[in-house]
Amino acid sequence: MPRQDPGEPYYRVDSNEARTILDADRENTVVVDVRRDDEWVTGHVTGAIHVPIDDLADRMDEVPQDKKILFICAAGVRSGLACEMASAMGYDSENLYNIEDGTPLWIQGNHPTSYGNDP
Repeated sequence: MPRQDPGEPYYRVDSNEARTILDADRENTVVVDVRRDDEWVTGHVTGAIHVPIDDLADRMDEVPQDKKILFICAAGVRSGLACEMASAMGYDSENLYNIEDGTPLWIQGNHPTSYGNDP
């Protein structure tokens, strides 16, 4: 069940909840991985958009505004920051999610994962 801490402009979910959201409406949901390139190649959500957190402000045009956005990193810190940035740039808070347990637990949960530069 998505959770929202007071004052946060996004919802918190774990990797299992994120998979449920993604599977329920794949057409209108996108995963954005904000980790560094060297982290991305070690495994990422299949089909995710890769925009490192340091590049996010300049590349927000790659992140659709009309879909649910599931941000992910390694441990939920950078993805939380990405949610904050998206909200500050006018994205609807109802569509912003932080996968707070991160990519390692996504992979450990046997969710769809790609490696290297595969999408």
